[in-house]
Amino acid sequence: MQGGNRVRRGLRVLRDDLWTVRADPLPPSVWLRWVPHGIVWLAALGVLIGAVAQLQTHGDVSSGYAFLIGIGQSGAMVLALWRPIPAWWLSMTATLLGAVAVHGPLVAGQASDFTWPWTTAGIIAHLFVLLLLALRVRTRVTAEALVLTVLVTYLLQGLWGAGNYQSTGVLTVVLSAVVVVLGTALRGRREARAELVQQTTLTAEERSRRTLLEERSRIARELHDVVAHHMSVISIQAQVAVHLTENPSDELKENLAGIRQNALEALAELRRVLGVLRSADPEAPYGLGESGTRAAPQAPQPTLDRLDALVENTRAAGLAVTMDISDTRRTVQPYPPGVELSAYRIVQEALSNALRHAPGSTVRVEVTHVPDGLHLNVVNSRPKRPAPPSPGAGHGLLGMRERAAMLGGYVTAARTSRGGFSVSAFLPRDGSAPLADPAPSAPRDASADPADAPVVPLAPPAAPTVRHDVSAAGSPPPTGEETP
Repeated sequence: MQGGNRVRRGLRVLRDDLWTVRADPLPPSVWLRWVPHGIVWLAALGVLIGAVAQLQTHGDVSSGYAFLIGIGQSGAMVLALWRPIPAWWLSMTATLLGAVAVHGPLVAGQASDFTWPWTTAGIIAHLFVLLLLALRVRTRVTAEALVLTVLVTYLLQGLWGAGNYQSTGVLTVVLSAVVVVLGTALRGRREARAELVQQTTLTAEERSRRTLLEERSRIARELHDVVAHHMSVISIQAQVAVHLTENPSDELKENLAGIRQNALEALAELRRVLGVLRSADPEAPYGLGESGTRAAPQAPQPTLDRLDALVENTRAAGLAVTMDISDTRRTVQPYPPGVELSAYRIVQEALSNALRHAPGSTVRVEVTHVPDGLHLNVVNSRPKRPAPPSPGAGHGLLGMRERAAMLGGYVTAARTSRGGFSVSAFLPRDGSAPLADPAPSAPRDASADPADAPVVPLAPPAAPTVRHDVSAAGSPPPTGEETP
């Protein structure tokens, strides 16, 4: 009973695999797309001519019947380009018809030295069909087709047989097995390459996503100190306000106590969130690392007042840095802490990129205060020596973009006409882009005279985009995203 079920199940699998006319076209290539088709068409023409001539001359087959068999064998080769399984059936059918047509003369001794049951043209056609079949369908289907080919060959030559002919059964079986193995190996190699390309693409996307999340996590850690400072001030003011009011009412005391309690609870929640975001290694430049118990650095976050110290440190590292600060505001007002922190980090990252990708260059830092916000321009000249390779994927312009976008600003990056690189940023004061362009001075190439015309135009503040320009004759500019 179980054996009968297995046989029925096996026949059902064979029917599903081989009794189909589904299309399995060849995969397209780049510039050799139609070359395989042309080769198969030419081979099919040769098979048609050879099959008709062999069947007529040596097999004593009529011209019409020989042409019909030749059309079947050559047509199977062409059909295999799109529908390999029906092509295999057509090739097997043409072979059976040819073997039956020649069998009578062979028995009667009229056809001498005739290749049977597979003619030379039939062998070539069937090998083409098996190769195209193995390139497109599953290995199991190819193996089934090979087994049936061997079975039909055995039935014709071993059981039915004839006389006075040259046997081609063993040769056909061996060549068919070789072709099937070759086609299966090529198909597996193609699928492996396609999977590798897919995995590489997914890995690159995942790396970009991870880099973005890491940078946002770093920004969140830094802004915690800013938010915590304000919440602490609110808590202290709510506690002191009761003592500064003469005869405060119970409602006022209750409201101030509630304000202080809410501020303290908000601070506690911030500390819990920060415990998840903070790195175990206080020295990690981006706050990455395994979770642990060591405390994170408690130094205050940097502001614009520390730009001078940043420039001095960069000079000590080997770059010639100059800084210009201009102010077009009528009323000087302090920036929100988030704006000052983001401005410092953008300048810091731009100087780090210049130090890493343009060794020996001259760098110019421009800070322009306008009524609507703050413009930052960092321009470096052409490097004097090649930059060492920096493996890994870093943050660079990604972090600048995230910081500016968080405040409603933008960052642009472009290569200068003299081979340097420029990073420009605008940070609005109130977290939204201004309505009018304050028309600040355009950035200048650090290697040029200050009186020269600008070489890198500054995009208007209302355009919140990140631009990566590549000169026609140059390579992509250093972005800082190739290094950790």
